[in-house]
Amino acid sequence: MKYTTIMKHSFCLLLLLLAGLMSVKADNIVVDGTTRSYNVYAPSNLGENRPLLIFCHGYNQDANWMQNSEFKNETVSMEAVCDTAKFVVVFPNGINKAWDTSGDRDINFVKAIIDKMVTQHKIDRNRVYLGGFSMGGMFTYHAMNRIPDLIAAFAPVSGYPMGGASAGANVRPLPILHIHGTGDATCGFSGVQPALNVWINHNGCPTTARVKTSYNGFGGAKLHIWGPGNDGVEVRLLELADKGHWICKEPQVYTGKEIWNFCKNYTLNKTTPNVSITAPKAGLKYICYAPSGEAFFPDITITANADDPNGTVEKVEFYDDKTLLATCTAKPYKAMLTDVKKGKHTLKVVATDNDGETSSATVEVTMQAPLAAVTFSSFSEAGAIPAGWTTYDSSERRTGYSSGYNQGCRVLEFTGTPRGLGTGLYFRNINGRAKQGWAKFGLADAGTTLTLTPGQYLLRYKICNWNMPDFGAVDVCIEKRSGGSCVAKQTYTPDVNIGNSASNSFGNLTQQAFEFEITEEAIYTIAFYSAASEWSDCIIGQLSLIAKSYTPTGISATPTEQAAHTSAAGTYDLSGRIIKHPSDNRQLPKGIYIQNGRKYIIK
Repeated sequence: MKYTTIMKHSFCLLLLLLAGLMSVKADNIVVDGTTRSYNVYAPSNLGENRPLLIFCHGYNQDANWMQNSEFKNETVSMEAVCDTAKFVVVFPNGINKAWDTSGDRDINFVKAIIDKMVTQHKIDRNRVYLGGFSMGGMFTYHAMNRIPDLIAAFAPVSGYPMGGASAGANVRPLPILHIHGTGDATCGFSGVQPALNVWINHNGCPTTARVKTSYNGFGGAKLHIWGPGNDGVEVRLLELADKGHWICKEPQVYTGKEIWNFCKNYTLNKTTPNVSITAPKAGLKYICYAPSGEAFFPDITITANADDPNGTVEKVEFYDDKTLLATCTAKPYKAMLTDVKKGKHTLKVVATDNDGETSSATVEVTMQAPLAAVTFSSFSEAGAIPAGWTTYDSSERRTGYSSGYNQGCRVLEFTGTPRGLGTGLYFRNINGRAKQGWAKFGLADAGTTLTLTPGQYLLRYKICNWNMPDFGAVDVCIEKRSGGSCVAKQTYTPDVNIGNSASNSFGNLTQQAFEFEITEEAIYTIAFYSAASEWSDCIIGQLSLIAKSYTPTGISATPTEQAAHTSAAGTYDLSGRIIKHPSDNRQLPKGIYIQNGRKYIIK
């Protein structure tokens, strides 16, 4: 009897185990003439129109390893998450345990999986999510540009494009959750931020993240959130202190659950309105050197696009932080920020549809009025062109902020000991013609405007050559942005050459000093030109611009508009051109003008 009872209990236990495995299924599908395999888990009582998560394994791994080793711990499994939330998860197998991260082979595989899950489990096409570990994460980034119309949200883990991330101009704003350990020795944590920055910029997200430390009560987790951006999407980074190249399975931060909790917020057929800010550019910065109280910032025109997928847009509201600037009920959606004060401004646009649903988009712009020095060498990110900078090597023009570069003009990080710079901006001249290799700060398309008022200035910088044993002279020019004329110039020939390797040691660089005078208030650029010889180059770093003294401006008051407009003398612009005769009664826009030999500000 005891033996029979034990056998019955064992048989029942086996049936229970088998029942628990019934929903876990290995299956095949033919894609482009090749039989492809995958594991699929569908909860019991799934119902119809439920979501689908596709998660890809790492290099030299497979679906079984991904599902049974990396997505399970003693208390949590991906199946348990699926059972609770009622969605299907598929673990596909790559060919030769790898993924095609540049072509369409595995993109077509993902498409085929989606089609089959629609047929077999009636999943909701509008709620399909894609993620992957290591090389699977690299493939996830690849899919962002290939099938953004099929995937509602993306979740790469411990993987990013080794050649640099990119975002197609016509790709919609994409929600992304990236999970990565700071101790990852396979895909270094230092490469995560450059990849995410591409999408933060593309999505129109604020460039400053909100940060949650000790996320979910776990001291080793820090969550960075950039957003909301256009269409309300967010980019998130879950940073795991000291974690290596593996999936986090801590009870407080279980990767499968974190992915689901993020992805479930997004759908392709959203009913909320679409909204994006088309101008100004995110991260726009105005820098105006002027005596205290005399910095002048131009009005900012804010424009937006808005539409509603299942109705109409009833209104679009424009805000400067919490201050309502304008409400538009019809296109064009446009507002003006006037009397702009120094500091950071968060410009926000809120679209409301006929159902009362809302979406928002934000950009940050900064108005800076330095009384002394500003540092322009924020060269902290290797492989990037920093915000405000533009480079040209006679072949390719690169504008900041942009990142993901592993050759050509870019920021280099130096690791030799000793070293005269930690990082520096590298640029070159391929064809050797004059002024065909340069780096410039303050061009219009780089998102930074540099206004200098009359006075004495000092530019400090460090400079050396990268791969020029015989050295090459560099011209430093202060140029008017309009027309490009040079108002001050210094030529310097470096005496340090790094030797074409970031790991080489090189000595300390002398801090150079370039003093110049500005006689006319205008918008300027700071330009560095490499020598007029083939493959000449330069490394620049530690730049700062100091206003030593200002020329008295003659501004004794800020007149009322009525007083300014009724001057008995003519009104001139800062270039000396008359723009209003005494008999002219028209209103002048806000700006700086000269009347009776004195300078006036109309605010």
